[in-house]
Amino acid sequence: MSTGREIAATLAELVQIPSVNVLQAGPRSGPAGELALAEHIANRAEMLGASVSLDEVQPGQPNVYARFPGRTDEVVAVDVHLDTVGVEHMEGDPFDGRITEHRVYGRGAVDTKATLAILLNLLAEAKAGSGGLSPTLLLVGTISEEQGGLLGAVGFRDWLVKQGMVVDRLIVAEPTLCSPVHGHKGGVGIEVAVQGKAAHSSTPELGVNAISAAARIVSAIDAENQRLIAAGGTTAVGPGTVGVTKVAGGVAQNIVPPASSLYVGRRLAPGEKPDDVKRRLGELITAAAEPAEVELTPTLGVRAFYAPPDAPLIAELSELGDTTAITATYGSNALLYHHVAKQLVVFGPGSIDQAHQAVEWVAISELVKAADIYRQLLFSQ
Repeated sequence: MSTGREIAATLAELVQIPSVNVLQAGPRSGPAGELALAEHIANRAEMLGASVSLDEVQPGQPNVYARFPGRTDEVVAVDVHLDTVGVEHMEGDPFDGRITEHRVYGRGAVDTKATLAILLNLLAEAKAGSGGLSPTLLLVGTISEEQGGLLGAVGFRDWLVKQGMVVDRLIVAEPTLCSPVHGHKGGVGIEVAVQGKAAHSSTPELGVNAISAAARIVSAIDAENQRLIAAGGTTAVGPGTVGVTKVAGGVAQNIVPPASSLYVGRRLAPGEKPDDVKRRLGELITAAAEPAEVELTPTLGVRAFYAPPDAPLIAELSELGDTTAITATYGSNALLYHHVAKQLVVFGPGSIDQAHQAVEWVAISELVKAADIYRQLLFSQ
């Protein structure tokens, strides 16, 4: 049976393979993207008896699908995103995979290579004869979760549709302290291009100030956010929220700005429909900008993930880990899997508080706890 130190060693090996999201790569990132890690996982999975395919979602960025046959017809998929956030702000060597008495350090240690390390060790246990898989396991490595529109999740979803396949249980790996997450918000994003009219700053009445229009939009969005919060949520996930997270504009100090741009991000509560939210936001933004004109470009539109806390898979994980089902403030690949999984949950070892930090780590005790849960969930003894 795998020990915490053995799982930690496997995790350290995975951390030492850089896989920084291509949109966050910098001088310290090493080879950008997930290719090296995807090929490593594919090779390990084949050695452990899986049938493996690499699905090139983007050039040089493949998803990994490794199928390990079980004793039953049930299919359990575990989706682990292969990419990590950037490392330019990290202390020390971001990929050293340092192991201390209680922790494993390095980018990706908690978000989310820990789950990969656990499953690879448990599958090695099974191959050695200490118990086989009960369901068929589909171990999935997806690209581009940290930035870029969840392209890996889109690729996996589309791959399942092409296979004519709906998995029985799908676990999305994220740091949840081994508590099953049964819901989190979805999202709508809109790029806003504001078109005004240039004029000399000494005669502003001859122009249409695009920055002033942007300011009115920001004010309207802030008021909408307060309205959403005051209305409250209908589930434990809470209400929707909205905010402006990028603003740009201006030509020179003595020119009435003819153009500006904004990004509006809206978090969706369970039950909210992306198209309805886009339409309302568009009307609000257009009215606030007048007399300036706006061009709206949606960049995201996914409904919230939500399952009842007493759904069978969630209840089973709660029982196995002696935990309580929770909701999350962050998003995950679960947003894309509503129609390709009969049951869906977000689950994994470690705390989200350690993710994306200048020093990232996961507790070895969390690796052990999650391994025990997965052993009981997937493997017969």
